[in-house]
Formats: sequence, C-alpha cells, structure tokens
Amino acid sequence: SSSVSRLCPAGCATCSSLNGCLSCKPRLFFHLELDGMRQRGTCLSSCPRGHYGMRSPHISTCTRCKEDCASCFSENFCTHCHPGYFLLRGKCENSCPNGLTANTALRECTECSIGCEVCVRRNMCVRCRADLYFLHGQCHLTCPRGFQPDVQLMQCILQG
Repeated sequence: SSSVSRLCPAGCATCSSLNGCLSCKPRLFFHLELDGMRQRGTCLSSCPRGHYGMRSPHISTCTRCKEDCASCFSENFCTHCHPGYFLLRGKCENSCPNGLTANTALRECTECSIGCEVCVRRNMCVRCRADLYFLHGQCHLTCPRGFQPDVQLMQCILQG
C-alpha cells in the first residue's frame, strides 16, 4: 500500500513500507539500494559513487557506471577507475599508450615531460631515460651549475 509523503522517508513523494520510495520530490534522483536481498527506493540530491544522474522530465534516476569505471560523469565518461585500470580521455584502460605513464596512485595515464619514463604528474619525474641524469623530479642531459653527475646512480648531486 502506497502512502502520502508525510509518512515517507525524506525526499520521497510517494512510498510503500515494502519498497521504500516509489517517486521523488522535484530535483532529487531516484536510486535503488540493495537492502539484504530486497531493493529499496531512495531519493538523493546526488548519486552515490559508481553511479551517474540521468535527468528527465518525469523521473531522474541514478544509473550504474560501466564495469571498469569506479565513478563517472555519464555513461561514456569515467572520472575514476578501479585498481588495475588507468583513466585516459574518460575511458578506463588496462595499459597506457607510449609517452604516457600508468600512474597507479591516481589510476590514470599521466603525460610525462620529455626524457622522463615514469612520473607522478607532468613535471614531477621519478625515473628518467637511461642516458639522463635525475635531479629534483627533472631529467637532465648534463647536470646544472653547482651539481656533479653521479654516473652510478645517474643523478645530479650537490658539489661538495
């Protein structure tokens, strides 16, 4: 038996004791939550992680993102990926193309500066190409003034 909104959980326009919300108040998203084995309707101001909001004149609903997508903006645009996947232009890929580093911390393909093989972000390198010297997150062909090359570690070290 459906009831009037004053007995319903917050945000519901109509509801039933068994299924929770059946419809939502304006501007709220209808979302089915798993409650044990049952699904219960809830009304939310924004969709939970792993879902995106779809607005329509009659009902606005929360829709699940694609499999490999941890959170998304729309059906075809991911904003975060699950572990083991890397975000590239709104898609989750299992590897990054050449010139881009698979950043495991951010789970995205990061563009590195020239000569850098692995970076945390564009101007913060963690591993340089074999023939370059590393200094303060940058890769150098020769060490800058005041620094000397350590050929073993391929790093620029402060001249003592």
